[in-house]
Amino acid sequence: MPRLFGTDGVRGLANRDLTAQLALDLGDAAVRVLGRGADRSAGRRRALIGRDTRVSGDFLASALAAGMSSGGFDVIDVGIIPTPGIAYLTSVLNVEMGAVISASHNPMPDNGIKFFARGGFKLQDSKEDDIEAVLGQDWERPVGEGVGRVSHDTVTATNMYIDHLVEAVAPVAPDKTQPKPLDGLRIVADCANGATSVVAPEALRRAGADVVVINASPDGYNINKHAGSTHPEQLQAMVKASDAVMGVAFDGDADRCLAVDEEGNMVNGDQIMGILARAKQREGKLANDTLVVTVMSNLGLKLALKQMGIVTVQTAVGDRYVLEEMLRGGYTLGGEQSGHVINREFATTGDGTLTALTLAKEVVRSGKSLKELAADFPQLPQQLINVSGVDKNAARTNAKVQDAVEAEERMLGNTGRVLLRPSGTEPLVRVMVEAATQEQADQVCQRLASVVADELAI
Repeated sequence: MPRLFGTDGVRGLANRDLTAQLALDLGDAAVRVLGRGADRSAGRRRALIGRDTRVSGDFLASALAAGMSSGGFDVIDVGIIPTPGIAYLTSVLNVEMGAVISASHNPMPDNGIKFFARGGFKLQDSKEDDIEAVLGQDWERPVGEGVGRVSHDTVTATNMYIDHLVEAVAPVAPDKTQPKPLDGLRIVADCANGATSVVAPEALRRAGADVVVINASPDGYNINKHAGSTHPEQLQAMVKASDAVMGVAFDGDADRCLAVDEEGNMVNGDQIMGILARAKQREGKLANDTLVVTVMSNLGLKLALKQMGIVTVQTAVGDRYVLEEMLRGGYTLGGEQSGHVINREFATTGDGTLTALTLAKEVVRSGKSLKELAADFPQLPQQLINVSGVDKNAARTNAKVQDAVEAEERMLGNTGRVLLRPSGTEPLVRVMVEAATQEQADQVCQRLASVVADELAI
C-alpha cells in the first residue's frame, strides 16, 4: 500500500481523495502521536490550524479541528494565513503542533494537510509514519472536561506574523520607530489569489515599498488560476507597464517566491538563493560559507558560488529535506529552484514573503538592479517536462527507462546532466535535462520524456 504522506503532507483531490473523514482521522491521529510525552502540568494542550483560500478548506478545517479537539487538544483556527505563518506562530505561541490545509501550487480542486511539530518544524518521516500507523484506530478518547475547545482568531495571528516579517528587514528601534528600508522601491506583488493576499502587500508597504498588487482577490475558486509563481506572465507584463523595479510571485500558500527583474525577465529560486547567499556571506551570517540546495538546482548556480568561495550541499527534492540538512550541519540558508528559500535566521520553513522582503532589501543595499544581481548567477540551459498518465512509482525500476537515461548521460558527459524523478505531490514523472545549449537540452529531454510516456503508461 502506498505511503499516505508525500514530500509535503497529504494531498489529493478534495472531497474524493482528501475527504472530511480523512481530515477528521488525521486530526485524531496527529494529536495521539504529537501529544505523546507532552507536559500537561503547564495547562491544556493546544494546536493551531490555518489554511489557504480554497473553498474546500472550509469543510476540511472543520473536520480537522473536530479530530484534534476530540483527542483533547484545544484548537485555535487562525483562518487564511500563509503556511510559514503557521510555522512561525507554532513556535512563538508554544503550542504542541500546527496544521496547514493547502495544496500549495496545485490547482484549486486539490487540497492537502501538513503538520508542524512544536517549535514550528515540519514532521520527520518517522513521525508521519507513526500518524499513519494509528490512523482510523479506536482508542480511549477523553470525555467531559478532557474534550478540547475550538476557537477562532484571525486578526491577532495575522498581525503577529506581519510584525515578524517586517521586523526581519526593519527591526524596531528602542524608541519604537521602525525604518523603511524599501522606501521608494516600486514592487509588483502577484499573490496568486492565495494565502498571502493580505500579508505580502501589507508587509512590503510597511517596509516602505510602493506596492502594485495583482491577483489578491480570492473567491475560493481562483487560487493559482493563471496567476502566481506557476503563471508569471501577468506579473512580467505588469512590471514593465508600471515601471516597477521588480516583481515577486507567490504560490497559493506563499511558502515560495519567484521574482521578475525590471525588464520582465524571470529570476528563479536558484538565482534568488545565490543573491541572498552572497549577501549573508558578506554579513558574516552564512554559516560555514555553505548553501544547501536540492538535486534540481542548476549547475550554473553551483559553479558561480564556487567562484565566490561558497560551498553547496545537495539534498533530495523537498524543502523538508533541505531543512533537515541545514539543522544537521548548522547551516543558515538553503532552498529549492522552485522558490522555496529557508532563512534560518528568521524562519523554520520556506517563506515567500520573507524572501521577497530580503531580496528587495538587497536590491536597495547593493545599488544594483535585480537584473544585474541575477546576472552573476547564470543558468545552464535547462528543460523540464512533466510526464503525466504514467506509473510514477516505476520510474526508477523500469529497465528501458534507466537504459535511456544512462545513454543520454554518456552522451552529455561533463557538459550537462539528467534528472528523472517521480513527483512527490502530483501523479507524474519529472524529466529534467541541463546541457551546453538549449537546443540540446530540449532534444534530450524530449527523447527521455517519450520513453517515459511509452514505457510507464497506465
